[in-house]
Amino acid sequence: MNCFENVSMPNCVWFEGGERRNVLSAMAAGFLFFTGWWFIIDSASMYPNDLPNAAHVCGVMATISLVMINSVSNAQVRGETYTGGCMGPRGARLWLFLGFVVGFASLIAACWILFANYVNTDTTKHTWAGVSLFLQNAFIFAGSLVFKFGRTEDLWG
Repeated sequence: MNCFENVSMPNCVWFEGGERRNVLSAMAAGFLFFTGWWFIIDSASMYPNDLPNAAHVCGVMATISLVMINSVSNAQVRGETYTGGCMGPRGARLWLFLGFVVGFASLIAACWILFANYVNTDTTKHTWAGVSLFLQNAFIFAGSLVFKFGRTEDLWG
């Protein structure tokens, strides 16, 4: 007789049911966000003098962009559920647009820093600092897109 025959593990509540799209997209977006910040933390710890302190603003702005993009639901943008406020659906669309502008601007700024400070120079700097800055912003932006467009909102009413 085996001693583990009477031991049962409870089912994971997250994966019950047939709809797993929201769970998987949230996990993928969180992993992308974590990976982006992990790249820049690795670069800042390995090469502390190669990455300027002002370069961290790109990652912070990408994180703010993630919050801005995902704070507006698709129904609010379409005008189906959001009729109040001073601007109504136009305000939701403007907020979403500004979130995308901030995200693209942080990605472009990271690309600019990569090429201006690490690729087109004759100094013997390590290029991983610039590459990690670009990858951080690319992964955070990809995570915000996965979290925005990977979920379904039908389950929320």
